[in-house]
Amino acid sequence: MAEKNFVKEIADMTEDFPQWYTDVVVKTQLVDYGPVKGTMVIRPYGYAIWENIQKELDARFKATGHMNAYFPLLIPESLLKKEAEHVEGFAPEVAVVTVAGGETLSEKLIIRPTSETIFCDMYSKWIQSYRDLPVKLNQWANVVRWEKTTRPFLRSSEFLWQEGHTVHATKEEAVEETLLMLNVYKEFAENVLAIPVLVGKKSDKEKFAGAESTYGMEAMMKDGKSLQAGTSHFFGDKFSRAYDIQFLDKDGTHKYAWQTSWGVSTRLIGALIMAHGDQRGLVLPPKVAPVQVIVLPIAAHKGGVNEKAREIIDALVAAGVRCQGDFSDQSAGWKFNQWEMKGVPLRLEVGPRDIENGVVTLARRDNFEKVTVKIDQLAEKVPALLDEIQSSMLEKARVFRDSRIKKAATVEEMKKYLDEGNFVVTKWCGCRECEEKVKELMQASSRIMPLAQTLDMGVCPICGKPAGTTMIWARAY
Repeated sequence: MAEKNFVKEIADMTEDFPQWYTDVVVKTQLVDYGPVKGTMVIRPYGYAIWENIQKELDARFKATGHMNAYFPLLIPESLLKKEAEHVEGFAPEVAVVTVAGGETLSEKLIIRPTSETIFCDMYSKWIQSYRDLPVKLNQWANVVRWEKTTRPFLRSSEFLWQEGHTVHATKEEAVEETLLMLNVYKEFAENVLAIPVLVGKKSDKEKFAGAESTYGMEAMMKDGKSLQAGTSHFFGDKFSRAYDIQFLDKDGTHKYAWQTSWGVSTRLIGALIMAHGDQRGLVLPPKVAPVQVIVLPIAAHKGGVNEKAREIIDALVAAGVRCQGDFSDQSAGWKFNQWEMKGVPLRLEVGPRDIENGVVTLARRDNFEKVTVKIDQLAEKVPALLDEIQSSMLEKARVFRDSRIKKAATVEEMKKYLDEGNFVVTKWCGCRECEEKVKELMQASSRIMPLAQTLDMGVCPICGKPAGTTMIWARAY
């Protein structure tokens, strides 16, 4: 009965998915609401997930030749206005500083919604010759976008992210960089977050403001909606012309540089919650879980139990496992529920009888299976079991996603499949009017055109015109 009451604290995900999500992020102490509307306080457990995401991504960025830097939070309004399409795209979300030090400023300052403008301003000073290229920088930072409708991690007025900004001598190099980083994100999402993703090109309607082309990474959540988990943009030479980023090439002529930008944010934590969570709360992949193994002493009042638990923790930590114990005076049932809700991949139970027999019980969070392991084999068996959980979670998510990708040939089929919580694949004529019609009739949007396009012609189900492009549609966060 206690367990049922405990789970009742979280809304039924099949009946009210949005409320389930809110209950999980708050009750597992990932975040709390900030005093300013739309802001969030990322609590230690949530921030530890972000730190693990940062660590994994940062290693990948550096392995592909990128370096970290930091640029100012405040951007002069005149800089933002240099690229018209860019400023128009972000104008509704911009927060502006007009007074500082008790005085009205002579020029308004923009709190960065993204940092293309400040990067470009500095690049125009730093880049003079082909010898200065490529420049491949990344920054870990916060940004502010004044959103009207907010939800922790998914859409907030301030959030954390990384943004890469690179400059190249040729268009080919810049395009190669754009696709390289898209694939870095895809590998990371699948092998670290255990989330299978679809990657491809965005339509002109959905691309980043100011970009020549945008490539996206789409992940399916358990309610069948899509979450844009990351983007990589090819800017062409648009920003270089707007900010005068020129270099003297080998042939003795001045040329405009070619640029890219790419980023992911704390939205990835929202993706983790909604791609893997269940009725009992979080289910975290071992590679980003703050605690990979929680050790619970059973009948801790009996001699030697706590001591043995601490020995096990030390041995697992020495083996590279993120492990801790719960030595609180809460009941065993409460602890089981609490750590299940927090999504810890493995629960290790050790009691007097276990110590006597030289074994412990390990309970998996992903499928609730229990295994008995000899205490002296834990340092070897636990890392292997964590790897197995990681792989199993990815496969489970992939099977779920693939079962919910449907091909449609008519508007009626599109709406039916979307209503049932699926991604829908169709041929598309390429016109914006059809995208607007899908939004109006089905509250859905174009997500990506897969990179591997088939050459066969078909018919756009929205307008009936001949169409050669494959598009994936979904309702999205």
